[in-house]
Amino acid sequence: MEEDLILDVENLKKYFPIKEGILKRIQGYIKAVDDVSFSIKDGETLGLVGESGCGKTTTGRCIIRLFEPTGGSIKLRVNGEMVDLMELDDMKAIRRKLQYIFQDPFSSLDSRMSVRDIIAEGYKIHNIGTRKERTENVQELLERVGLRSYQMNRYPHEFSGGQRQRIGVARALALNPDLIICDEPVSALDVSVQAQVINLLRDLQEESGFAYLFIAHDLSVVEHISDRVMVMYLGKVVEMTSSDELYTNPQHPYTEALMQAIPSPEPGVTTGRVPLSGDVPDPSDPPAGCNFHPRCSYARDICSEEEPELMQISGKERHFHACHLAEELDLKGYTLRKEETV
Repeated sequence: MEEDLILDVENLKKYFPIKEGILKRIQGYIKAVDDVSFSIKDGETLGLVGESGCGKTTTGRCIIRLFEPTGGSIKLRVNGEMVDLMELDDMKAIRRKLQYIFQDPFSSLDSRMSVRDIIAEGYKIHNIGTRKERTENVQELLERVGLRSYQMNRYPHEFSGGQRQRIGVARALALNPDLIICDEPVSALDVSVQAQVINLLRDLQEESGFAYLFIAHDLSVVEHISDRVMVMYLGKVVEMTSSDELYTNPQHPYTEALMQAIPSPEPGVTTGRVPLSGDVPDPSDPPAGCNFHPRCSYARDICSEEEPELMQISGKERHFHACHLAEELDLKGYTLRKEETV
């Protein structure tokens, strides 16, 4: 195991039972996360992308154990040792090392609490500092995220969506974590505000050196913040590599389809590519073989018969894909598509 790993997830599974009838007997399972493995290094940003319903948020919440995983291991480095979070009865001490930024800035902040109390709550729970020291820390955190210290006595309803998300970022920073899980932190914000929040997250990472798991459904969002990108579809990882490699040389048709969905910055310019059609299949009854084959324009017989394994591309270090036809296909990256619009 590499010494600079901060998080190591192996064979993570989360199955939600389907209960029916008066006795609520289990009739099946929704496999929201199905055998997912990845790792994150110190100071690294791993982007996690995919359509709604592919298991991104469930993965993030399993890591912090807001959802109890069905199986697998989640190891976090604590005081130089890798600790399996699945074996812990009490997560209180670990939560100082692992924090979460929620998607919706309107529902993730308690409307009855002042900004000061929201950010200082972590200090109170962990018995850190006096009241005066907590207040000083809150003032400093607000300044770091682009707000004013005098705003700490206000309530969430007095702020815009972007400002609320900055408060959520300040709350996550309060305990000096080693890893922050960002669950679509900009999807509920205007495009102009999205750029501000992403730039803020990058600047804070450069200052403090923590790592991010950055969850998003839009590849154009993770392009500018991620060192590596992991693509999920129907609870499984279908591709994972460095950000530059993914956008230049995608190896899975689903990744190519996500890139086609990124709008062109040039008004009136079309690429002639056919967008991805259909919906994500029912995770309680996934298709046989490759989960993506019913929506894949390149699919062949083998795709509906055998499930592809996540494997490394020969000659490409740390580029993994789960596609039977990867070596035969000539898929188009987002970088090439941008060049055509110039």
